[in-house]
Amino acid sequence: MTPIEIDEPSTPDTPPETRIRRRRRSRGPRVLRTAGLALIVAGSVVLAWLGWQFWGTNWVSHQRQAEVVQRLQEDWGNGDAYADTDFGRATGILRVPRFGEDYQIPILEGSSDEVLAAGIGHLDDTADVGEVGNYALAAHRITHGEPFANLPDLGAGDLVYVDTLSTTYTYVLDTGGHDLVVPFTDSWVIDPFPRNPAPDGATPPGDVGKHLITLLTCSEIFHTDNRTVVFGHLLKSAPRVPKTSP
Repeated sequence: MTPIEIDEPSTPDTPPETRIRRRRRSRGPRVLRTAGLALIVAGSVVLAWLGWQFWGTNWVSHQRQAEVVQRLQEDWGNGDAYADTDFGRATGILRVPRFGEDYQIPILEGSSDEVLAAGIGHLDDTADVGEVGNYALAAHRITHGEPFANLPDLGAGDLVYVDTLSTTYTYVLDTGGHDLVVPFTDSWVIDPFPRNPAPDGATPPGDVGKHLITLLTCSEIFHTDNRTVVFGHLLKSAPRVPKTSP
């Protein structure tokens, strides 16, 4: 049987070396307890951060998206083509039947963190909606409202609607959500008329005169430098029919 060591209290007659050994023995458990508490705190911080990223940012962004949509619709009712919000200038609303009847996400100008935390970003220096050229939109696939969470589910032939003050633009997709993944540095995908430089790469319709749309998001759920890209072209445009209250 292993003998049980008992730390007896030191007395004035206790030899110095014995007192040192006892202090060392008692200090060891304290160090372990401190290290254990530090690991628990660190783990709690990491879990809290993950919780905020995966649930907190989504909750906040959903509130922002709803706020911007409401503000935009109110300004449209006043005849304004756009709405200047705390998160950027909103110019349209994206609707994708594949994502459900209630899917309507505001489109804001640019791709800043504030813009992408409140909706979908219309990339700078790309065509405006309905214009000849490439109307390029980007959004988060995960966190911050994850507007493009289901982008990989899209297929060629799916419809995408963009509502503006006076017009609803209907685009039809030429490629699906699993057809093209590129590094984020491949800027050709937002060219006015994209042409895939890869020898065996699939190229979307890019003839001059086409009214194109490009949707971009991260290709993986977790951090990645690759982007999923979906191409489409304008099918028709028609006067927007304002929604009426039930």
